[in-house]
Amino acid sequence: MNSDDRRAIFTVSQLNREVGLLLQQGFGRIWVQGEISNLSVPRSGHWYLSLKDAGAQLRCAMFRNANRLVGQPPRDGDEVLVRGRLGLYEARGDFQLIIEHIEPAGVGALCLHFEALKQKLAAEGLFEPERKRSIPSNPTCLGIVTSATGAALRDIRAVRRDAARSSMSLFTRLWCKATAPPPGSRTPSRAPIFTVRLMF
Repeated sequence: MNSDDRRAIFTVSQLNREVGLLLQQGFGRIWVQGEISNLSVPRSGHWYLSLKDAGAQLRCAMFRNANRLVGQPPRDGDEVLVRGRLGLYEARGDFQLIIEHIEPAGVGALCLHFEALKQKLAAEGLFEPERKRSIPSNPTCLGIVTSATGAALRDIRAVRRDAARSSMSLFTRLWCKATAPPPGSRTPSRAPIFTVRLMF
C-alpha cells in the first residue's frame, strides 16, 4: 500500500473546526484580565475588541445577547475581567475569546502610562500649536514606520491607490540586544535599528 493512502488529510474547514473544538473542550470557561483596545460597536450590536497586556493581545467578541445585560459599553483603556470560552472563527482561522461576562478591574496600567507620557510631553511644550506643521495636500514622498508584513502597510497601499502618485519609503524597525549600560546610564539595553526599503 502506498504510504500516501494512510495519510489523514484535512480540508481547511475541517482543520479549523477540529482546532475550534479542541480549544473549547480543552479550556472550558475561563477568566482573563486585560486592558481593552480597538473596541468596535457596529450596528449589529455585537462588541469586538482586543484584550492586551504589556506582552500580548487577544481578539475577543461579545455578542448582543450577552452584552445587552451590561448596559454602557466599556472604553478603550479600561482594565476588565472577562469570562468566556476560547474558540476559532473558522472563516478566517482567527483564535478568539467569546465573552459571556465582563466587569471592571480598574484603569489599565498601559493607559495610565500613556496618559503620564502625554502629560510629560505636554509639559515640555511639544503639543503647542506653533510646533505643529500643516500636512501637505499632495506629498511627493511618504515615510512609513511599520512592519513589512502587517495590515497597516496594506491599508496604506490601498488608500494610496486612490490618491495622487507619490513615492514611499518603508522604515522597518528591528530590535537588537546591546551591551549592558553602565550603572546610572539611561541608555536602553535594547536599541532600535531601522532598515529602509524604497517602494515606488
